[in-house]
Amino acid sequence: MSTKHLLAEELHPLLDTFPELNLSDELLPAVREAMGATVVMGDPEQVQVDRREITTASADGTDIRCLVYTPRERADIVPGYLHVHGGGYILGTADMSDIVNLMLASKLGIVIVSVDYRLAPEYPIPLPLDDCYAGLAWLHNNAAELGVDRSRIAIGGESAGGGLAAALGIKARDLGEYDVCHQHLTYPMLDDRTGTPEQPGDPLTGEFVWTREANQYGWTAYLADVERAAPQVPARVETTDGLPSTWMFTAGLDLFRDENIHYAQRLMASGVPTELVVYPGACHGFQGLPGTKLAERFVRDHMQALGTALGVEVKE
Repeated sequence: MSTKHLLAEELHPLLDTFPELNLSDELLPAVREAMGATVVMGDPEQVQVDRREITTASADGTDIRCLVYTPRERADIVPGYLHVHGGGYILGTADMSDIVNLMLASKLGIVIVSVDYRLAPEYPIPLPLDDCYAGLAWLHNNAAELGVDRSRIAIGGESAGGGLAAALGIKARDLGEYDVCHQHLTYPMLDDRTGTPEQPGDPLTGEFVWTREANQYGWTAYLADVERAAPQVPARVETTDGLPSTWMFTAGLDLFRDENIHYAQRLMASGVPTELVVYPGACHGFQGLPGTKLAERFVRDHMQALGTALGVEVKE
Protein backbone atom coordinates (compact mmCIF):
# COMPACT_ATOMS: atom_id res chain seq x y z
CA MET A 1 0.00 0.00 0.00
CA SER A 2 1.42 3.35 -1.03
CA THR A 3 0.95 6.41 1.16
CA LYS A 4 2.06 8.85 -1.53
CA HIS A 5 -1.45 10.31 -1.69
CA LEU A 6 -1.05 11.38 1.96
CA LEU A 7 2.23 13.16 1.30
CA ALA A 8 1.92 16.90 0.66
CA GLU A 9 2.09 17.42 -3.10
CA GLU A 10 4.92 19.93 -2.80
CA LEU A 11 7.03 17.16 -1.21
CA HIS A 12 6.63 14.65 -4.04
CA PRO A 13 9.96 15.70 -5.67
CA LEU A 14 11.63 14.59 -2.43
CA LEU A 15 11.04 10.99 -3.45
CA ASP A 16 13.36 11.44 -6.42
CA THR A 17 15.90 13.47 -4.43
CA PHE A 18 16.09 10.90 -1.63
CA PRO A 19 15.66 7.42 -3.10
CA GLU A 20 15.05 4.50 -0.77
CA LEU A 21 18.15 3.58 1.23
CA ASN A 22 19.59 0.11 0.77
CA LEU A 23 21.83 -0.35 3.77
CA SER A 24 24.31 -3.10 4.53
CA ASP A 25 27.84 -3.32 5.86
CA GLU A 26 29.06 -3.69 2.28
CA LEU A 27 27.12 -0.72 0.88
CA LEU A 28 27.58 1.66 3.83
CA PRO A 29 30.91 3.18 2.67
CA ALA A 30 29.41 4.08 -0.71
CA VAL A 31 26.30 5.58 0.92
CA ARG A 32 28.51 7.68 3.19
CA GLU A 33 30.61 8.85 0.25
CA ALA A 34 27.52 9.79 -1.76
CA MET A 35 26.05 11.69 1.19
CA GLY A 36 29.34 13.47 1.81
CA ALA A 37 29.45 14.63 -1.79
CA THR A 38 26.18 16.53 -1.31
CA VAL A 39 27.35 18.54 1.72
CA VAL A 40 27.59 22.29 1.14
CA MET A 41 29.17 24.51 3.78
CA GLY A 42 27.72 27.96 4.39
CA ASP A 43 29.43 31.35 4.24
CA PRO A 44 30.15 32.67 7.76
CA GLU A 45 30.85 36.16 6.42
CA GLN A 46 27.39 36.43 4.93
CA VAL A 47 25.74 35.97 8.33
CA GLN A 48 28.52 37.54 10.43
CA VAL A 49 29.27 34.41 12.42
CA ASP A 50 32.73 33.11 13.31
CA ARG A 51 33.09 29.37 12.74
CA ARG A 52 36.04 27.44 14.13
CA GLU A 53 37.00 23.83 14.69
CA ILE A 54 38.04 22.48 18.08
CA THR A 55 38.73 19.03 19.48
CA THR A 56 37.88 17.65 22.88
CA ALA A 57 38.71 14.31 24.44
CA SER A 58 35.99 11.69 24.73
CA ALA A 59 35.82 9.18 27.60
CA ASP A 60 38.29 6.81 25.90
CA GLY A 61 40.77 9.62 25.20
CA THR A 62 39.93 9.99 21.50
CA ASP A 63 39.89 13.56 20.20
CA ILE A 64 36.42 14.48 18.94
CA ARG A 65 36.00 17.25 16.38
CA CYS A 66 33.41 19.95 17.01
CA LEU A 67 32.39 23.04 15.05
CA VAL A 68 31.86 26.17 17.15
CA TYR A 69 29.68 29.04 15.90
CA THR A 70 29.93 32.46 17.55
CA PRO A 71 27.87 35.42 16.29
CA ARG A 72 29.80 38.65 15.93
CA GLU A 73 26.87 40.79 17.04
CA ARG A 74 25.75 39.45 20.39
CA ALA A 75 25.22 40.26 24.03
CA ASP A 76 28.10 39.85 26.47
CA ILE A 77 26.55 36.69 27.92
CA VAL A 78 24.41 34.49 25.68
CA PRO A 79 22.82 31.02 25.72
CA GLY A 80 24.59 27.98 24.31
CA TYR A 81 23.24 25.17 22.14
CA LEU A 82 24.86 21.77 21.64
CA HIS A 83 23.77 20.39 18.27
CA VAL A 84 23.93 16.74 17.19
CA HIS A 85 23.57 15.84 13.51
CA GLY A 86 21.33 13.08 12.17
CA GLY A 87 22.08 10.01 10.06
CA GLY A 88 20.62 6.91 11.70
CA TYR A 89 23.68 6.56 13.99
CA ILE A 90 25.61 5.36 10.93
CA LEU A 91 25.79 8.35 8.56
CA GLY A 92 26.52 12.06 8.48
CA THR A 93 28.91 14.67 9.81
CA ALA A 94 28.65 17.97 11.65
CA ASP A 95 29.38 19.70 8.32
CA MET A 96 26.00 18.76 6.85
CA SER A 97 24.24 20.98 9.41
CA ASP A 98 26.56 23.92 8.84
CA ILE A 99 24.16 26.22 6.96
CA VAL A 100 21.41 25.74 9.55
CA ASN A 101 23.77 26.27 12.48
CA LEU A 102 25.19 29.42 10.93
CA MET A 103 21.66 30.75 10.52
CA LEU A 104 20.63 29.84 14.07
CA ALA A 105 23.73 31.43 15.59
CA SER A 106 23.13 34.60 13.59
CA LYS A 107 19.36 34.91 14.07
CA LEU A 108 19.31 33.94 17.76
CA GLY A 109 22.63 35.45 18.80
CA ILE A 110 23.70 32.23 20.53
CA VAL A 111 26.87 30.13 20.62
CA ILE A 112 26.47 26.72 18.99
CA VAL A 113 28.72 23.68 19.33
CA SER A 114 28.10 20.91 16.78
CA VAL A 115 29.59 17.51 17.64
CA ASP A 116 31.17 15.30 14.98
CA TYR A 117 30.58 12.11 16.95
CA ARG A 118 31.87 8.73 15.85
CA LEU A 119 29.57 6.49 13.81
CA ALA A 120 28.41 2.90 14.11
CA PRO A 121 29.03 0.11 13.29
CA GLU A 122 32.72 0.92 13.65
CA TYR A 123 32.02 2.76 16.89
CA PRO A 124 28.92 1.36 18.63
CA ILE A 125 27.62 2.33 22.07
CA PRO A 126 28.71 3.85 24.34
CA LEU A 127 31.13 5.82 22.14
CA PRO A 128 28.78 8.13 20.14
CA LEU A 129 26.98 9.21 23.32
CA ASP A 130 30.30 9.60 25.13
CA ASP A 131 31.42 11.90 22.31
CA CYS A 132 28.30 14.04 22.68
CA TYR A 133 28.77 14.19 26.44
CA ALA A 134 32.34 15.36 25.85
CA GLY A 135 30.95 18.15 23.66
CA LEU A 136 28.54 19.18 26.41
CA ALA A 137 31.38 19.13 28.94
CA TRP A 138 33.53 21.30 26.64
CA LEU A 139 30.73 23.84 26.24
CA HIS A 140 30.24 24.05 30.01
CA ASN A 141 33.94 24.12 30.85
CA ASN A 142 34.63 26.87 28.30
CA ALA A 143 31.50 28.88 29.01
CA ALA A 144 33.36 31.83 30.54
CA GLU A 145 35.68 32.17 27.54
CA LEU A 146 32.76 31.76 25.12
CA GLY A 147 30.54 34.22 26.98
CA VAL A 148 27.91 31.53 27.52
CA ASP A 149 25.45 31.41 30.39
CA ARG A 150 25.80 27.90 31.89
CA SER A 151 22.22 28.04 33.13
CA ARG A 152 20.95 28.45 29.55
CA ILE A 153 22.54 25.57 27.65
CA ALA A 154 20.22 23.53 25.43
CA ILE A 155 20.81 20.35 23.45
CA GLY A 156 19.15 19.14 20.28
CA GLY A 157 19.30 17.45 16.93
CA GLU A 158 17.45 15.67 14.16
CA SER A 159 16.64 11.97 13.74
CA ALA A 160 19.54 10.03 15.28
CA GLY A 161 20.91 13.39 16.41
CA GLY A 162 17.64 13.96 18.24
CA GLY A 163 17.94 10.48 19.72
CA LEU A 164 21.46 11.20 20.92
CA ALA A 165 20.29 14.54 22.33
CA ALA A 166 17.50 12.76 24.24
CA ALA A 167 20.02 10.20 25.48
CA LEU A 168 22.34 13.03 26.47
CA GLY A 169 19.53 14.65 28.44
CA ILE A 170 19.07 11.42 30.38
CA LYS A 171 22.80 10.96 30.98
CA ALA A 172 23.26 14.59 32.08
CA ARG A 173 20.30 14.26 34.47
CA ASP A 174 21.59 11.03 35.96
CA LEU A 175 25.21 12.14 36.40
CA GLY A 176 24.37 15.67 37.57
CA GLU A 177 27.64 17.18 36.31
CA TYR A 178 26.36 19.54 33.60
CA ASP A 179 23.02 21.30 33.54
CA VAL A 180 20.80 21.21 30.46
CA CYS A 181 17.92 23.68 30.39
CA HIS A 182 16.10 22.39 27.30
CA GLN A 183 16.11 19.66 24.65
CA HIS A 184 15.09 20.49 21.07
CA LEU A 185 14.17 17.23 19.33
CA THR A 186 13.31 16.98 15.65
CA TYR A 187 11.72 13.59 14.81
CA PRO A 188 14.21 11.90 17.16
CA MET A 189 15.21 8.23 16.79
CA LEU A 190 14.25 7.00 20.26
CA ASP A 191 13.10 3.37 20.23
CA ASP A 192 15.00 0.36 18.86
CA ARG A 193 11.76 -1.65 18.77
CA THR A 194 10.15 0.48 16.06
CA GLY A 195 9.93 -1.40 12.78
CA THR A 196 10.31 -4.88 14.28
CA PRO A 197 7.66 -7.59 13.76
CA GLU A 198 6.69 -7.13 17.41
CA GLN A 199 6.30 -3.35 17.02
CA PRO A 200 5.84 -2.57 13.31
CA GLY A 201 3.96 0.66 13.91
CA ASP A 202 1.23 2.30 11.89
CA PRO A 203 1.45 1.10 8.25
CA LEU A 204 0.76 4.68 7.14
CA THR A 205 4.21 5.72 8.43
CA GLY A 206 7.74 4.89 7.36
CA GLU A 207 7.39 4.50 3.60
CA PHE A 208 9.62 7.42 2.64
CA VAL A 209 13.31 8.27 3.25
CA TRP A 210 13.77 6.27 6.48
CA THR A 211 12.08 2.87 6.43
CA ARG A 212 11.63 0.06 8.92
CA GLU A 213 14.48 -1.86 7.29
CA ALA A 214 16.84 1.12 7.49
CA ASN A 215 15.80 1.74 11.07
CA GLN A 216 16.58 -1.78 12.18
CA TYR A 217 19.93 -1.73 10.40
CA GLY A 218 20.85 1.54 12.12
CA TRP A 219 19.84 0.36 15.58
CA THR A 220 21.58 -3.00 15.19
CA ALA A 221 24.78 -1.28 14.05
CA TYR A 222 24.61 1.20 16.93
CA LEU A 223 23.74 -1.22 19.74
CA ALA A 224 25.76 -4.22 18.50
CA ASP A 225 25.50 -7.02 21.07
CA VAL A 226 25.08 -4.75 24.09
CA GLU A 227 21.91 -4.82 26.18
CA ARG A 228 19.27 -2.54 24.73
CA ALA A 229 18.69 -0.05 27.51
CA ALA A 230 18.65 3.64 28.40
CA PRO A 231 20.30 6.07 28.09
CA GLN A 232 21.37 4.89 24.62
CA VAL A 233 17.76 3.89 23.88
CA PRO A 234 15.84 6.83 25.35
CA ALA A 235 12.43 5.17 24.97
CA ARG A 236 13.54 2.48 27.42
CA VAL A 237 14.31 4.95 30.22
CA GLU A 238 12.63 3.98 33.49
CA THR A 239 11.45 7.48 34.35
CA THR A 240 11.34 10.80 32.55
CA ASP A 241 11.17 12.75 35.81
CA GLY A 242 13.62 15.63 35.98
CA LEU A 243 14.37 15.84 32.26
CA PRO A 244 14.69 19.31 30.70
CA SER A 245 11.90 21.21 28.99
CA THR A 246 11.30 19.78 25.54
CA TRP A 247 10.28 20.81 22.05
CA MET A 248 9.25 17.61 20.28
CA PHE A 249 8.70 17.82 16.53
CA THR A 250 7.50 14.97 14.37
CA ALA A 251 5.75 14.39 11.05
CA GLY A 252 2.53 12.59 10.20
CA LEU A 253 4.15 10.08 7.84
CA ASP A 254 7.44 9.69 9.72
CA LEU A 255 8.31 6.22 11.00
CA PHE A 256 9.16 7.85 14.34
CA ARG A 257 5.82 9.62 14.72
CA ASP A 258 4.28 7.37 17.35
CA GLU A 259 7.45 6.84 19.41
CA ASN A 260 7.92 10.63 19.42
CA ILE A 261 4.34 11.26 20.56
CA HIS A 262 4.60 8.57 23.24
CA TYR A 263 7.84 10.01 24.60
CA ALA A 264 6.32 13.49 24.65
CA GLN A 265 3.34 12.11 26.56
CA ARG A 266 5.67 10.53 29.11
CA LEU A 267 7.46 13.84 29.56
CA MET A 268 4.16 15.65 30.07
CA ALA A 269 3.02 13.04 32.59
CA SER A 270 6.25 13.70 34.52
CA GLY A 271 5.52 17.41 34.66
CA VAL A 272 8.20 18.31 32.11
CA PRO A 273 7.18 21.42 30.11
CA THR A 274 6.74 19.91 26.64
CA GLU A 275 5.58 21.27 23.31
CA LEU A 276 4.56 18.63 20.78
CA VAL A 277 4.32 19.59 17.10
CA VAL A 278 3.10 17.24 14.34
CA TYR A 279 3.02 18.31 10.69
CA PRO A 280 0.44 16.41 8.61
CA GLY A 281 1.52 15.51 5.10
CA ALA A 282 5.22 15.57 5.98
CA CYS A 283 7.72 12.72 6.13
CA HIS A 284 11.19 12.14 7.51
CA GLY A 285 13.73 14.59 6.10
CA PHE A 286 11.08 16.70 4.39
CA GLN A 287 12.87 19.97 5.15
CA GLY A 288 15.77 18.76 3.01
CA LEU A 289 13.74 19.82 -0.01
CA PRO A 290 14.23 23.60 -0.16
CA GLY A 291 11.64 26.12 -1.19
CA THR A 292 8.55 24.34 0.11
CA LYS A 293 6.02 25.98 2.40
CA LEU A 294 6.41 23.14 4.89
CA ALA A 295 10.19 23.59 5.03
CA GLU A 296 9.82 27.35 5.49
CA ARG A 297 7.26 26.79 8.24
CA PHE A 298 9.59 24.34 9.97
CA VAL A 299 12.51 26.80 9.95
CA ARG A 300 10.30 29.46 11.56
CA ASP A 301 8.78 27.12 14.13
CA HIS A 302 12.07 25.46 15.06
CA MET A 303 13.92 28.75 15.45
CA GLN A 304 11.13 30.52 17.34
CA ALA A 305 10.71 27.63 19.76
CA LEU A 306 14.46 27.44 20.43
CA GLY A 307 14.61 31.19 20.97
CA THR A 308 11.69 31.03 23.39
CA ALA A 309 13.29 28.18 25.34
CA LEU A 310 16.56 30.11 25.64
CA GLY A 311 14.96 33.48 26.35
CA VAL A 312 16.14 35.28 23.22
CA GLU A 313 14.38 37.07 20.38
CA VAL A 314 14.68 36.02 16.76
CA LYS A 315 16.45 38.74 14.77
CA GLU A 316 14.73 39.96 11.63
